[in-house]
Amino acid sequence: MKISNRRSRRAALAVALGSVLALTATACGDDGSGSGGDKGSEGSGKGEIVFWDNNGGVRTDIWKEIIADFEKANPGIKVKYVGIAAKEYQSKVDTAIQGGGLPDVGGVGAATLAEFAAQNALEPLDARLAKSSLNGKLNKDMVASLKAAGGGDGTLYSIPTSANNGVLYYRTDLFQKAGLDAPTTWEKFYEAAEKLTDAKKNAFGYTIRGGAGSIAQALDAMYGQSGITSFWNGDKTTVNDPKNVAALEKYAALYKKVTPAADVNNDFTKMVAQWDSGTIGMLNHNLGSYQDHVKALGAGKFRGIPQPVGPGGKRVQVSNPVDGLGLFKSSRNKEAGWKFIEFALSHAENSKFNESAGQVPANTEASGDAWIQKAEPTKLAAAALSDGSTTIVQLPYYLPDWNTMSKADNEPGFQKVLLGKMSAKQWLDTLADQLNKAQAEWKQNH
Repeated sequence: MKISNRRSRRAALAVALGSVLALTATACGDDGSGSGGDKGSEGSGKGEIVFWDNNGGVRTDIWKEIIADFEKANPGIKVKYVGIAAKEYQSKVDTAIQGGGLPDVGGVGAATLAEFAAQNALEPLDARLAKSSLNGKLNKDMVASLKAAGGGDGTLYSIPTSANNGVLYYRTDLFQKAGLDAPTTWEKFYEAAEKLTDAKKNAFGYTIRGGAGSIAQALDAMYGQSGITSFWNGDKTTVNDPKNVAALEKYAALYKKVTPAADVNNDFTKMVAQWDSGTIGMLNHNLGSYQDHVKALGAGKFRGIPQPVGPGGKRVQVSNPVDGLGLFKSSRNKEAGWKFIEFALSHAENSKFNESAGQVPANTEASGDAWIQKAEPTKLAAAALSDGSTTIVQLPYYLPDWNTMSKADNEPGFQKVLLGKMSAKQWLDTLADQLNKAQAEWKQNH
């Protein structure tokens, strides 16, 4: 899809959204002290605020628990909770931006941050954080990821709550039986993938993600092996650097050789279910599926470790999905909204949230809590993100077309690479051309 077509699509979307009625049922909270409007106001710091959860259903119970704690500690403030399913959240916010009815506070993760910020919907939070008790207590890499996602100017529009870090899960029982070492390096990963495969017995060394959501996993494997530590070299992307091309060729060659044929169409749910029910040696996913594996296999039959290390013993990974909380600019009670964000990110509450979610806490004081020591994948992921062993390649979330390029535009192309219908170089060159044009267009407007 050409960039000009994308621009037209965005313009058409804005017109369409502008004609949609406001979400009056979840309109912005107001204690009567502010003037409202697009710029909102600080308000009195009391009254009702509205909070939109960007993963409603999945996280509803834990958020209601945090809200109850907050209201007990702040008796002058009430929080109206609105849970919205993750797949519907971006369109709901876009509609409210155009038609009115935004909440005071909402979930704002790296993937949606640029679009919301570009529409001038979010309150800059740098000054508030500098004066806050949270200052110096948040994971620096998570803060950096959200700053990079916000539009490229370094402004912080969302306070990180957690990171759903990439994990390499492996079957310890199968590895032990085969006499294999833990797949801590890419060399050991490839050795294990081959040795654990016996297609006649429906046993495979690895399951590769070829369906929805495949691009992030492919990029992670690619940069992890090449050791390239930046997504850009000047204004040109590094995705089609020869080292990345070679890395992707090696990774894609695993398909059907040491993986099930069904992998070409598998999204994460099918991939996880397949690993949990079969005799597959390794799976790349994130911390979110840990409890599924415990229920299916038992804690003693598998481990979840950080991504393998590459050249020179260094670990390189693409920016992990960081979630956060944003304060909407139209809020009539920003003071109360900010109090809620501060409270949710405090040591005790952020620890409670991430224990429920199985993710890495943003509050560094929570990193040493007892539950993390018991949940090994989270413990190892937290250490990898804070001990200097991992270099993060920041994905260009700030590009308005990134979500489209990393999903609808290129997932079919990656499937062609797996099936041998397109070379890794052809696919990466196509992706690079789209990225370079999008970057040039973005720079013209910033």
